Amino acid sequence: MLPFAAAIFLSAFLLFQVQPMLGKSILPWFGGGPSVWTTCLLFFQVLLLAGYLYAHLLSTRLAARSQALLHLVVIGLAALALPVAPGAGWKPADPGSPALYILGLLAAAVGLPYFALSATAPLLQRWASRLEPGRSPYRLYALSNTGSLLALASYPFLVEPLLPLRAQSRIWSVLFVAYGAGCLACYLKVKDLPAEAPAPGDAAGHAPRGKTWLWLGLAALPSALLLASTCQITQEVAPVPFLWVLPLTLYLLSFVICFDREAWYRRAPWGVLLALASALACYALFVGVDLGLAWQVALFSLALFACCMCCHGELARAKPPAGGLTRFYLCVSAGGALGGLFAALLAPRLFPKYLEFHAALGGCAALTLLAWKLDPACPLSRGHRWPWAYLSILLAGLWGILVALALREAGPEVVARSRNFYGVLTVYACTDGDGRAYRALDHGRIRHGTQYLDPDLRRKPTAYFVEDSGVARALLRHPGRELPGGDGALHVGVIGLGAGTLAAYGREGDRFRIYEIDPDVLKMATAYFTYLEDSAARIEYVLGDARVKLEEEREAGQLQEFDVLVVDAFSSDAIPTHLLTREAFELYESHLKPEGVLAIQATNRYVDVRREARRLAEARGWRALWFECKRSRGLGHMPNTWVLASRNPAFLDDPRVGPFARPWRPGDADAPLWTDDRASLLPLLQP
Repeated sequence: MLPFAAAIFLSAFLLFQVQPMLGKSILPWFGGGPSVWTTCLLFFQVLLLAGYLYAHLLSTRLAARSQALLHLVVIGLAALALPVAPGAGWKPADPGSPALYILGLLAAAVGLPYFALSATAPLLQRWASRLEPGRSPYRLYALSNTGSLLALASYPFLVEPLLPLRAQSRIWSVLFVAYGAGCLACYLKVKDLPAEAPAPGDAAGHAPRGKTWLWLGLAALPSALLLASTCQITQEVAPVPFLWVLPLTLYLLSFVICFDREAWYRRAPWGVLLALASALACYALFVGVDLGLAWQVALFSLALFACCMCCHGELARAKPPAGGLTRFYLCVSAGGALGGLFAALLAPRLFPKYLEFHAALGGCAALTLLAWKLDPACPLSRGHRWPWAYLSILLAGLWGILVALALREAGPEVVARSRNFYGVLTVYACTDGDGRAYRALDHGRIRHGTQYLDPDLRRKPTAYFVEDSGVARALLRHPGRELPGGDGALHVGVIGLGAGTLAAYGREGDRFRIYEIDPDVLKMATAYFTYLEDSAARIEYVLGDARVKLEEEREAGQLQEFDVLVVDAFSSDAIPTHLLTREAFELYESHLKPEGVLAIQATNRYVDVRREARRLAEARGWRALWFECKRSRGLGHMPNTWVLASRNPAFLDDPRVGPFARPWRPGDADAPLWTDDRASLLPLLQP
């Protein structure tokens, strides 16, 4: 059994090591948003389904020798596709549908190797059950999930910090060849097995139709909750491997526990935990961003794990004998793919805001209760009405809370809302403490811009961009404004449009070039706010990821020569790490004039962006100043933090600029230097 255990373990390790590796590789090409990872997860789930279907067909249609030979051929063809690294030619120009483009990109980069790996666990388990009929092959399934857990746990803490992406791809390719050698050893074990005689009543591994649907549901709902939980967490911090891996690790851990030994899953304690965790998740949804980062991650993760344990525990109880193994795994993978399709593709079209977490959490609780009721061995199905009534009331109450949380519109009136691949945008009609009306633009749960409706106030910069903010000092006090004999006009680059507030600083002769990846942001800014319309500057819009567009312009020799370049691109409160790396700052420098100023928006609840911005600026030979306004200082003001970097002493030492900067604290220079290959948030997190 050793060759089987080794090949299954290694295949599972490679399956889940390649997921964060490829997700990290393509993240900068699509704005660095959380939907990139959920789309990647959908791809891997669908390809896992294809691999399980292939394993099921092989095990039911061919003799063991033919199965092994064909699978070795598939592995050989997959080896020709190595290494699994998407080339620069796949960078999107202007993909109309980012999700579909990502699916096609991943299929070309890793499709065949991943397909071969995904078929390994069910196929080799079936072979092992033929060699040792009295031994349960489901222990190998637990071993497979252990390999997956090791891959996920090692990536953010060992692989990502120590190895650049190219080295990761090369090592992964070498291990894939080793996996092929392991499968060859398994072939030598099974090549002489006689043709398999179908077991009485189980010739094709069929299951009752009701059980098949139960398998699908018990696999689909935790899968949907996995993607929804990941999105719920990463939209507020950053879509990085550490936060991708945590929910996926808990999801796989539940498989390991439930399929290793049935005694690990007991309905009573896990049912109580499910009810408690669901209630705590409702509390986290209600409190929102006012709940600290650590508590949000902990409560959403607890709810995910409790749901996965209950659903996967019921799945393990309902598993068939070895003859129906591949059909069972096929249903499990099909359920996982259906859950992924719901969360990644259907939910953004069905729901106007993030409601898939609410739906999946309530669905997991309902299906768990149904599975208990359908099991003849469960007390709930033997006429004990009172426990059933209590649990039904509890479930209905939790479901009612979830629905109320999903539908509530606390506070101001919603003027407009849109949802697409990049997130949820909402425009609110609000009034301040003095009764003055204004509009606000929220991305996710974070405010990204405001504007007063009064004609005398609507040209006034507000929110993070008020006149005593760091970015205002860059735009108002730049030496180019006061050049002798000059017109004082500036060429300003802006990464991230928001409500268009920065256009309020535009003067006659200025040029503002605004890079925005989300077309809905441009629609909202022009339809419900007037900063762009009122600006005296000439404004240009570039739709697409700013990093990709600036690289294209540099390669075409179209250097912009900005006087000021503002980086203000956030998805909700999440950090687009690809805009804060050494390579990104090199790109910014190429587009700035020698005396230019780089302004970094560093306002964030969870990540100390200042430290990283300082290190990156000083690595380019710039001086960095940081400006912070914690308390409201006037009309429309919001607390804000900015880092300004430049080589221009005339600006940095200006008495209207330098003296207003905050002093750097000890340790502020100790942040890690982010690169495209290595960008760890852990040292910068502020729970």
